[in-house]
Amino acid sequence: MFVDQVKVYVKGGDGGNGLVAFRREKYVPMGGPAGGDGGNGGDVVFEVDEGLNTLMDFRYQRHFKAKRGENGMSKGQHGKNSEPMVLAVPPGTTVRDDETGEVLADLLEHGQQAVIARGGRGGRGNIRFATAKNPAPELAENGEPGEERDIQIELKLIADVGLVGFPSVGKSTLLSVVSAARPKIADYHFTTLAPNLGVVETEDQRSFVLADLPGLIEGAHEGVGLGHQFLRHVERTRVIVHVLDMAATEGRDPYEDFVKINKELEEYDQTLMERPQIIVANKMDLPEAEDQLEMFKEQLEEDYPIYPISTFTRQGVRDLLFAIADKLASIPKRAKTIEEKQERVMYRHQEERQGFFVTRDPDGAFVLSGYKLEKLFKMTDFTRDETVRRFARQLRGMGIDEALREKGAKDGDTVRLLDYEFEFIE
Repeated sequence: MFVDQVKVYVKGGDGGNGLVAFRREKYVPMGGPAGGDGGNGGDVVFEVDEGLNTLMDFRYQRHFKAKRGENGMSKGQHGKNSEPMVLAVPPGTTVRDDETGEVLADLLEHGQQAVIARGGRGGRGNIRFATAKNPAPELAENGEPGEERDIQIELKLIADVGLVGFPSVGKSTLLSVVSAARPKIADYHFTTLAPNLGVVETEDQRSFVLADLPGLIEGAHEGVGLGHQFLRHVERTRVIVHVLDMAATEGRDPYEDFVKINKELEEYDQTLMERPQIIVANKMDLPEAEDQLEMFKEQLEEDYPIYPISTFTRQGVRDLLFAIADKLASIPKRAKTIEEKQERVMYRHQEERQGFFVTRDPDGAFVLSGYKLEKLFKMTDFTRDETVRRFARQLRGMGIDEALREKGAKDGDTVRLLDYEFEFIE
């Protein structure tokens, strides 16, 4: 089964918790704090595997969580960092954030990697909080939560040449004739339900990848028929081969077919009309084809190369393959230059997330929310009085106490944060 678009949930591993511990070795005077830091959680990483050509692996498993880091240990020992979770994807995979629509990664080359969800850092142990005023702190952090998000994964096949055209014009037959691919062929519309790839080799030992895309119909860019699901696969092709039924076996006019399909391509992505396009006049073994071809050439306003062929008799197929190979040779592959491939840091502007929000529930309780606040809360160990006092100081430093008073909070009112409730005390 060909799968080219899926929605999945990914979560980086949480950081390990820091430890509260003290040295009690026989010949170590004064002892002191000895709790180590927690290890970092694992990242969720996508890696290109050129052996894949579908997103089938994501069809039945939609949740991916990396492992959390190991907790800190005594004697100042750092917890073990978790290994990243590496997920294999086919070349041509684009990853978007489902909520914002931001493109997180565009993966094209074998071995290329992208971090999609970062793991949380490990919490600090009490050895990190020792000061001159507090040389023996009973204070440690829980691990930072890993990044989590819903993502859209989309596959755009990487092929040199894309076959486009109405259903039943002979695209699949042409692919089966010129390559080892064996797509389904039958005398009804929409026989091809998924793109098919084939490697074509010409007689002079040149080769290229040819993609047979499901038949397009009028209105495909708006979701009509099957073609709209696969228009995205035309985007990465370098040459478009437009196959026409020149014998008009179904009563359609070849020129009208040509205009309609090009209009659909233009409506989907205007830059597709800038790609070189070769017209294949198929079914020339039928008696009506010669007259239709002459009429088509008279109606054609622009200068496109036209190659009359018959996939049944294989007439003209050799010349067509040579023409495609020549055209590809004159078009540089859209590969990054050596200078662009050099590693460099890219800084993106990201709006700073607001620290907290204060709202009220119908029962009168005050509700606190916000990314920074919730992260701080999750990293606090509420089993120790010292960390609870630290958390209270941090809330005051963020201005939460003042914000609650402005909202009308009074002594004894209930304050909620995630699944927990607190009492507001003046």
